[in-house]
Amino acid sequence: MKILVVCQYYKPEPFRISDICEELARRGHEVTVLTGVPNYPMGEIYEGYRHGEHRCETVQGVEVRRCFTIGRRRGAIWRFLNYYSFAISSKCAAARPGFGPASGGDFDVVLVNQLSPVMMAKAGIAYARKHNTPLLMYCLDLWPESLCAGGIAKGSAVYRLFHRISGRIYRACDRILMTSRGFEKYLTEEFGIAPDRLGYLPQYAEELFSSGETAPRNDGEINLVFAGNIGAAQRVDLIIRAAAILKDERVHWHIVGDGSELEACRKLASELGAESVTFHGRHPVEEMPKFYGLADAMLLTLDDDEVISYTLPGKIQSYMAAGKPVIASANGETPRVIADAACGICAPAGSAEALAEAVQTFAFMSEEQRCEMAQNSASYYAAHFRREIFMDKLETELMEWTKF
Repeated sequence: MKILVVCQYYKPEPFRISDICEELARRGHEVTVLTGVPNYPMGEIYEGYRHGEHRCETVQGVEVRRCFTIGRRRGAIWRFLNYYSFAISSKCAAARPGFGPASGGDFDVVLVNQLSPVMMAKAGIAYARKHNTPLLMYCLDLWPESLCAGGIAKGSAVYRLFHRISGRIYRACDRILMTSRGFEKYLTEEFGIAPDRLGYLPQYAEELFSSGETAPRNDGEINLVFAGNIGAAQRVDLIIRAAAILKDERVHWHIVGDGSELEACRKLASELGAESVTFHGRHPVEEMPKFYGLADAMLLTLDDDEVISYTLPGKIQSYMAAGKPVIASANGETPRVIADAACGICAPAGSAEALAEAVQTFAFMSEEQRCEMAQNSASYYAAHFRREIFMDKLETELMEWTKF
């Protein structure tokens, strides 16, 4: 197959779509990625890409074409410019005469890897309509609900505008693959998407998380690790508040990552005297196994929001692949999966007190109980979320639409 993949984010930015495209290329498909200039998560264009470098390159067998993008930086105006600079430039690129695979002809199928913003799909829609090409979307973020996590009020003029835009985009897709079963309710009720146009395709973790790497730890200590983006929706402040409440000298809280709320979280930790919290900053994905190896359990926190509760964050798969118990503060799909896997403890979203209680419960468990949770985590990942399962299903979906 000749596959056009559209996603605003791509390597060297830390997203799984890079691994997905490289695996499709290894399976013999010709993969072309239409993407932006790397600037996630801090909003500054990466060194080596600021002056037109690497706009067209081949990376691990994948042809990567980068479109003009304004760095997201901080604040609503910069975020808006970031979103629309890529949406407009990529749509223009896809509609340009002669745009197609390097081998010539047309693409057989378009795959949109839809994170935020949903407008990144416009380029895929433009190409699909012009060439009568099937369009599949892999939906990781629900729009316009993702705007609410950024402070846009539901029912506001901005929300209503993006609700109309989102509806047109979702309805333009021939097939939508969802990372969480909870997405079906939203897409059918909000936008009238027929259930037979929807499919469930949960994320997987990169193979390095299954490496089993461990780090030595002192007897009696309990190390809890949060790894990932530190934004408004992730509610990392709950971890700091829970640490301040618990005040258990055995428990050490590690926050690994970066994002828009990092400085606010550092300030909160100082104000509350949460000395057991360590901020490690952002590290390349290749270095993450050492932090996973440190952990007795991994932490996951989400905002108390109905639509966010539909989401199953990708870090769940990474945590499970590493064979780690999960302690979460979340509603909806996340506690359902944790309970189904019997791999951790889940407190209600939004409550630092409940999270502190969950951690205390874990701290008083026997080593045998914790080991059982860890084994359950790895077993559930192997049965439901392995990379091979994901890639086989995605390839089958793409081939069915292209009649290969």
